[in-house]
Amino acid sequence: MSTEIKVPVLPESVADASVATWHVSVGDKVSRDQNLVDIETDKVVLEVVAPHDGVITEISQEEGATVLGDQVIGIIGDADAAAPSEDAKSEAPASDKQENAPEAPSAPASEGKEVDIKVPVLPESVADATVATWHVQPGDAVTRDQNLVDIETDKVVLEVVAQEDGVMGEIIHAEGDTVLGDQVIGKVKAGAAPAKSDTKADTSAAAKDESSSDSSDVLTPSVRRLIAEKGLDASKIKGSGKNGRVTKEDVDQFLKSPAPAAKTEAAPAAPMGDRTQKRVPMTRLRKTIANRLLEAKNSTAMLTTFNEVNMKPIMDLRKQYQEVFEKRHGIRLGFMSFYVKAVTEALKRFPDVNASIDGDDIVYHNYFDISIAVSTPRGLVTPVLKDCDKLSVAEIEKGIRELALKGRDGKLSLDDMTGGNFTITNGGVFGSLLSTPIINLPQSSILGMHKIQDRPMAVNGKVEILPMMYLALSYDHRQIDGKESVGFLVTIKELLEDPTRLLLDV
Repeated sequence: MSTEIKVPVLPESVADASVATWHVSVGDKVSRDQNLVDIETDKVVLEVVAPHDGVITEISQEEGATVLGDQVIGIIGDADAAAPSEDAKSEAPASDKQENAPEAPSAPASEGKEVDIKVPVLPESVADATVATWHVQPGDAVTRDQNLVDIETDKVVLEVVAQEDGVMGEIIHAEGDTVLGDQVIGKVKAGAAPAKSDTKADTSAAAKDESSSDSSDVLTPSVRRLIAEKGLDASKIKGSGKNGRVTKEDVDQFLKSPAPAAKTEAAPAAPMGDRTQKRVPMTRLRKTIANRLLEAKNSTAMLTTFNEVNMKPIMDLRKQYQEVFEKRHGIRLGFMSFYVKAVTEALKRFPDVNASIDGDDIVYHNYFDISIAVSTPRGLVTPVLKDCDKLSVAEIEKGIRELALKGRDGKLSLDDMTGGNFTITNGGVFGSLLSTPIINLPQSSILGMHKIQDRPMAVNGKVEILPMMYLALSYDHRQIDGKESVGFLVTIKELLEDPTRLLLDV
């Protein structure tokens, strides 16, 4: 009997971990409760001990590998079992000595030990997930750490990677299926090598080459989304990109092409010329956004207060130091770092705003984690920039850029999305002049920044043209009174109109 060596279940705030140190090797005898491996998170080092006496028969994740909670990282066999006992199922039992060598290929190249592909352990606040995209098909060769499938939760997209080299086996749950944490959704034949087998592998390789232009791993997420929205068959679209990759231009050209197949498919949906319509299911993220926004409107006494700020001082400051700042820190000086700095200082002065309602209690936070609204191809998300009171302007700019890039590439982790005391959203980048943002629960307030626009303003009895921006603070009136909300917004206005205050703390 063999037992899996697994990573301990990680806490909700920890997205993944690393294999720090293996204290045993394949073939070593171990005793019950002996420490086998150290798993390091960003907070602690966890020890994984042997559940019983036995022999280490397999180590699937080496030191330095990034792993998820409850992921299998090795195998322990019975105490009286030889190290290569897992290979006893092979078709050549007489060659035990040869198969004991870890680098020697198994005799039947087209077969291998089946390894489960599992959904990562989901945090306590996430009930289930959806299989978003399979990047491989049965029979495809896979390599260790290759992304096999994307699992979409309410907050982020999780990548499930191959634990070993091998061949993709059965896909148990197809795209769109709802799955639970640690559920088996597919199989990988570890150690199998289809390219080295005889006729069967050659046929498989040829078939893969013929279908390479329509397989999901050569389609970028944006192209896959466009193809799905248009209801097209990717296999019918000829790719012009590198290695036959289908581009957006290829899809557009296909749509414009008067191909008979396209006309046949479109005919039933277009009985009245160009007056067509399509029905597309909401993504899990879009449904979550819809539910949370509706909940915010229905469960809070939301009120919005407005002010305006003269952006000329900050614009002059950026113009004066932009080049020097970029040379020194390797990143451009934007407006968001000033907004974050001003909000952080205002939160220090108005602790009622840096709090949230939990049942009949008000929870005051003594840290300053600010959510930054980021528009991504999947929708609007609010990753968190943590400990903003301890960050310099350059560190804030780098942090915001990193979160924006992660959002664009679908790489935001649960840790990036967890927490946050206050949200900043900047509709001005899209041209919005004024809006009333909706609170990001369980937070109590959100600040909306808007388009900077030249307007005539009265200054000391004279009319001047100044770059003005409207500020909008939406807040939960159950917790925050008008005096605090107005004072908070005025503080932000004063800090932005005189950035020196941020340095002098006045």
